[in-house]
Amino acid sequence: MSYTALEKMEHENRARYRMFTGPKQPELPAFSDPDGLKFHALHFLHDCCEELGFDPQKEELEKDGVLLGNSVKEGQIPFNMQMDINRLCLETELGKFIDSGTAEDAYTIYYCYLEMFFGHYGKSKKMVELLSEFESNGSSLLMKHRDHYSHSVYVFSLGLAIYHSNELFRKTFNRYYGFPEDENKEAANFFLKYWGMTSLFHDIGYPFELPFEQVMSYFEVDKKKRSEGVPFLAYRDLGSLNRLDEDTKKRFCELYGKDFDTLEELFSHSIAEKLGTVYGFTEEHLTNVLARKPAYPDEFSFFMDHAYFSAARLFQQLESSFGAEGLEKVHVDALTAIILHNSLYKFSIAFYKKEGTKPLRIELHPLAYLLMLCDELQCWDRTAYGRNSRNELHPMAADFDFSASAVTVTYFFDKAESEKIDYYWEQYSNWKDGKTDKEPELKAYSSMAGDRKDFESDIKRIVDTEQIPLTVKVALTENDRTVKHTYLSRSNFLHLYDFAVSLNGRYKYENLESQTPESVMESDFEKLSLEYQLSNINQAKNFGKYLNAIDCFYTDQPVDFGMVTEFNGEQTAIFAPMEHERWVLEHQRMGWISGDLYETIESDLPPSTLREQFRMHKLAMDGELTHERVVKHYLSLPPEVQEKDYAPFNSMLRLIKKYDGLRIYKLDKDDIDINSIAEEKEKKG
Repeated sequence: MSYTALEKMEHENRARYRMFTGPKQPELPAFSDPDGLKFHALHFLHDCCEELGFDPQKEELEKDGVLLGNSVKEGQIPFNMQMDINRLCLETELGKFIDSGTAEDAYTIYYCYLEMFFGHYGKSKKMVELLSEFESNGSSLLMKHRDHYSHSVYVFSLGLAIYHSNELFRKTFNRYYGFPEDENKEAANFFLKYWGMTSLFHDIGYPFELPFEQVMSYFEVDKKKRSEGVPFLAYRDLGSLNRLDEDTKKRFCELYGKDFDTLEELFSHSIAEKLGTVYGFTEEHLTNVLARKPAYPDEFSFFMDHAYFSAARLFQQLESSFGAEGLEKVHVDALTAIILHNSLYKFSIAFYKKEGTKPLRIELHPLAYLLMLCDELQCWDRTAYGRNSRNELHPMAADFDFSASAVTVTYFFDKAESEKIDYYWEQYSNWKDGKTDKEPELKAYSSMAGDRKDFESDIKRIVDTEQIPLTVKVALTENDRTVKHTYLSRSNFLHLYDFAVSLNGRYKYENLESQTPESVMESDFEKLSLEYQLSNINQAKNFGKYLNAIDCFYTDQPVDFGMVTEFNGEQTAIFAPMEHERWVLEHQRMGWISGDLYETIESDLPPSTLREQFRMHKLAMDGELTHERVVKHYLSLPPEVQEKDYAPFNSMLRLIKKYDGLRIYKLDKDDIDINSIAEEKEKKG
């Protein structure tokens, strides 16, 4: 079985109570595409990552009868059972993200990863949230820019799928890091941790690149090229970002047998060890290149390399989270993979555009190889922010086939853009016939569909695709925007986290909201297990959907609409069944079963603890869950139970006032005081 701690708890419960009480072993759904991205990414997490995060020492301590795992409260379940549930959370959330691709669903992947591998989301949230904030608020000033937040989670998913499906990559990676070549859970768990570190944070340095590009765009709007005579930004005095302290210097001296004063020296040494002989460069040369990239962008074609800042910023987070003594060579491998993935490898090491270039092979740097491959492949479903980017034609979806240890990808373009495509081919035909001098271009369609196959050929110059054969195809299809579930409600991820904290806080601080410090509510939230934190976050994520159903929305922007201060009965009657449906589906995906044995069975344990150990709930539902069946189930519940699906939101309206700028509005501008109108309706019956 894949979830061994859950299985162990089920055996213990069966022995103790002489019946099946749960927990049920989680199962993956049937997949329509058994060689696709979702199949391989989820099967990797489900089948290969057994005992992820398990602690044998804590398991030994629990033999004395004191449990060390958290659920809704501390000490309710075994520690390893909590670790199994954490992995199930990541598996469930990743499936949702692959289906939707939304930034909100990407957010929960970051949340899971940071809680599971860094130990605490709160310590790292600024690193994650600032990238999204900079992109959504500042990127529209640029000429060219597309999303890097959801992009990074797609890259993460692609890497999991390749590790699971590709025997050559898996064996090479395992061998490189000293594991047996055949599949084993230790190697898979190791890969998940460090691939996640590499892929999810490879673009967090964009807040450093965006201001540079904004200045460049100011002049590009005036049709001026990047060249001498155009003002540009440069970064100097970066010691606070890349200088190593004494403890860290000592640690790296232990690992490498050499003293380093800066990250640039450390990265250059590690990269030169791996690639220097093959590509003919020295450690000293690369140190000089890294030192000059942020300070002298004019020497690098007037481009700023976000990868430099991504690696430096992530290093700061690793040092803060694990301490100098917790740093290992594999952390440096993740960091050097990040610093290589953009321009450093392409233009300062491999010079990939030149004839005779040597594409990177897996065995030289497996994490860098995989990041470069997946970063190039992930070009679909990316929000276009830049002025030119919004007018270009990028793939909206992609279909992957990982069979035969190869990658075959079909990129889908919107049929609604057929006029652009037809015009491109008309111009292309004229160019081929010699009627025009310049070959036409329609980014990114022409690079994939044109005769030169620039998209595919560029990837083959960057990484060795003889090791992982690559085929790129193009197709047109209808654009189904409903999968995005996009509504008017807009804020940022700081507010999404605040929403979740508020939802949790209302249970304890109802009618005391104004007197309760935010730090107290956040502390209570952090004591919950990952599963219960995510339940609050997912409830918050769905708030926009519920508001849409009652013609309302939230925003942190001042707008000319009537503000909502309380939901009336008519409104709650609409969104309460929707919240119940979300809760029921969430619990089924997480393996909960229907029943009330935890309230009736004879035991020394309190019912609340038994409920968590059985993973059984009297409001959960089994079997096929249709919308009609769930709504019928909701309507059959007593009023005091139904209230649990809408009462939190009225309390939350009071709590979120504590957070700057976020308000809820009614779409109908003429209906300014909807609460007074609702009262009048109630008086009239």
